[in-house]
Amino acid sequence: MATTAPTSFDPAALQRVLDGPYAQLRALVRERLARPEFAPVIDLPTPEYRERVLEWAKALAADGGTALGFPVEYGGAGNPGANVASFETLALGDLSLLVKVGVQFGLWGGVVQQLGTKTHHDRYLAGIASLALPGCFAMTETGHGSNVQSLGTTATYDPQAQEFVIDTPTEEARKEYIGNAACHGRLAAVFAQLMVGGESHGVHALVVPLRDEHGNVCEGVRIEDSGHKMGLNGVDNGRIWFDGVRVPRDALLNRYGDVGADGRYTSPIDNANKRFFTMLGALVQGRVSISSASVTTAKTALTIAVRYGLRRVQFGPPGGEEVAVLDYRTHQRRLMPALAKTYALHFAQQELTAKFHAVFSGGAAESDPAASADTGVDLPATTEPARDGTQQAADAPDRDRRELESLAAAMKATTSWHAVHTIQTCRECCGGAGYMAVNRFAALRADVDIFTTFEGDNTVLMMLAAKGLLTNYADHLGDLNPVGLVTFVASQVVDTVLERLFARKIAQVISDVVPSGDEARNLLDRDYQLDLFQWREGHIIASVANRFKRGLTEGYDPFEVFRAVQDHAINAARAHTDRLILEAFIRAIESSEDEGVTGALNRLCDLYTLSNLEEDRGFFEEHGRLNSARCKAITREVNRLCDEVRGEAGALVDAFGIPDVVLAAPIGLRGGGE
Repeated sequence: MATTAPTSFDPAALQRVLDGPYAQLRALVRERLARPEFAPVIDLPTPEYRERVLEWAKALAADGGTALGFPVEYGGAGNPGANVASFETLALGDLSLLVKVGVQFGLWGGVVQQLGTKTHHDRYLAGIASLALPGCFAMTETGHGSNVQSLGTTATYDPQAQEFVIDTPTEEARKEYIGNAACHGRLAAVFAQLMVGGESHGVHALVVPLRDEHGNVCEGVRIEDSGHKMGLNGVDNGRIWFDGVRVPRDALLNRYGDVGADGRYTSPIDNANKRFFTMLGALVQGRVSISSASVTTAKTALTIAVRYGLRRVQFGPPGGEEVAVLDYRTHQRRLMPALAKTYALHFAQQELTAKFHAVFSGGAAESDPAASADTGVDLPATTEPARDGTQQAADAPDRDRRELESLAAAMKATTSWHAVHTIQTCRECCGGAGYMAVNRFAALRADVDIFTTFEGDNTVLMMLAAKGLLTNYADHLGDLNPVGLVTFVASQVVDTVLERLFARKIAQVISDVVPSGDEARNLLDRDYQLDLFQWREGHIIASVANRFKRGLTEGYDPFEVFRAVQDHAINAARAHTDRLILEAFIRAIESSEDEGVTGALNRLCDLYTLSNLEEDRGFFEEHGRLNSARCKAITREVNRLCDEVRGEAGALVDAFGIPDVVLAAPIGLRGGGE
C-alpha cells in the first residue's frame, strides 16, 4: 500500500526547504550512510561493535567529511555551520558512530581548535582530522559532572623541569564516562585545576598522552572500561586516573591562560570567572550538535511510526473494512502534534546553527562545502572561510556569544527531551512490531536517552538559560517594584535577549488584565498566537524576577534565593524557548516561495502552536487570559488540525528525505513490509 496520499504540496519541494543551505552536503552524508558497509548492526558483541564503529569513522574521515569546521590547512573546510549540518544528517544512521565522530572531531578536536593556539593546531589538528590521532575529551569526573569549575584533577607546574604534573588526588576526581578512553584514545584533553606556585588559576585543559603508538597505556595512567551501557555500546567509554603524569609546558592549551618559562601565569582575561565561562563558551558546538541530532532522531522515529500507521489496519465499522490506525483520533493525537513540533524544532535548529556559524566564522555567510564537489571526497568551501574559527569566536561580541550559549542550552534540552518522548510514543504506536529490534526503536530509545544528560544535564541547562534571562537586568533589581521591573525589561528592547517582549505586552503582564476581545479573535491568527506566547513568557519572567528581587530585599543569600525559585525559573526558560521556536517557524513560513509548501507549513505551525497552548491551558486559565470555553475551542481546533495533517502525513515524513536503506526499519519503508 502506498504511504503517501495525494497532497497539496510536493514532498521534494518541502525537502529542499528542510535541507536549507547545506542541501548538497546532506545528500553526500545520506549517500555515505547508504553504503552497504554502514548497514545497522543488531546484537554485535561489544568488542566487535566498537571496532566496527572505529572502521566506519575512519571511512568517513578518509572522505574528508568529518572535520568541516577545522581550518582548511588542517584538512577541514573552515565552515562551522556545515560541520553541524553534517553531524545532524549523520544522526540518521547508527548513533554509536555519531557519538564516536562527535567525540573525536567535535570534542577532542574542538577543544584543541578552540582552546589551543597555532602550536597545538600545527601539532594535532591534521592528525585529528584524519583520525591518525584518536583522542578523548576528559572533563567529567565521578564527583563532578555539571559543576566543571570544581573538578578535582590537578595540573601542578614544576618550574625546574618546565612541566605540568597531572594527578588524580581522590577517587572522586577520576575521569568518568570518557569516550574513546577504553580502547582507542591515544591522547586526551584533560581538564584540571591549574596550580602554579601554590596558587590555583582555575580549570584549564592540557593535552596528556594515554597510549603510545602501539596502544600500550602510558606510565602513570590507569584506564578502566566503563562496561556495558544502556545504549551506544559501539563507543568505548572508560575511566581514567593519573598518578604523577608529566607533560611539557606547551601541553597547556593556552588561548585563555598560559604559563611562561619563568613560571608566571598570564591571561588575556583578568577575571577568573569570566575566563572560565569564556573557555566553556568556546565549546558550545557540542550542545548545538546534540540539539541537531536530537531533531533528526525524532524524524527517524516519526517516519517509521507514521508509515506504519498509514499501512496498519485494525477494527472498523460493523461489516466494513478495517481502518488504518492513523485514521483513529487517539492515534493522530499521539503522532501529529509530535510531527508538528519536530518541524518547529527543525526550523529553530536551523537558526541556532546559523547563529553558531556567524559567531565562529566571524560572520561569514553560510555555504555548502559540497556545492562544488563532484565526488564527495574533496570538500572545498565555496566562500572564503575563516582561517581560524577560534580567533573569530574570541573576537565575537560578548552579547552574541552569551545569546548563542543561552539558546544552545535551551535548545539542547528542549530537543533531546522531545526526541526521547517522541521515540517512546512512536514505539508504542507501532505495537509489537515496534518492539522488534529490526525496526530500530530499541536502539533509538537506548541510544538517545543519554542525550538528555550529556553535554549538560537538561535541567541544569534550562536553569542556565533562565539565568541568562535574568542576568541582563539582575543588577537593576534594586528597589524596583513589579511595574518598575517590567518597565526596565521593556526598555531593553534593543540591548537584551528580551528584545521582542514589547512594552505594551509587559504592561499586561503586571496588571493581569486580559486584553479585551480575546474571545472574538481567530485562533489561527498568527499575531494572536504569538501574542499569547509572548504574554506567557513575559508574565513568568517578570514573576521570577520579582520573587528573586523580593528574596534579596529580605536579606536572603542570592544562591538560596535562586535555589528557591529554580522550578519557576525553568518554566520561564521553557516559555522563552517556546516563543523563540514559534518565531523561527513563522520566519520559515514567510520565506517559503512555494504555495503548497507554505500551506503545509502553516497547518503544522497552527498545530504546534495550539497543541502547546492546550498543554499549558491551566496556566492561561489560572491567570485569566483564556476562559474554559476558549480552551475547549482550542481542543476542537487541535482535533481538526490533526485530521488535516494526517491527510498529508506520509508526504510530510517523506520530506525528511531518509533513504529506505538508511532508515532500515522494515515497517517504515516506502514500499511496506512487516
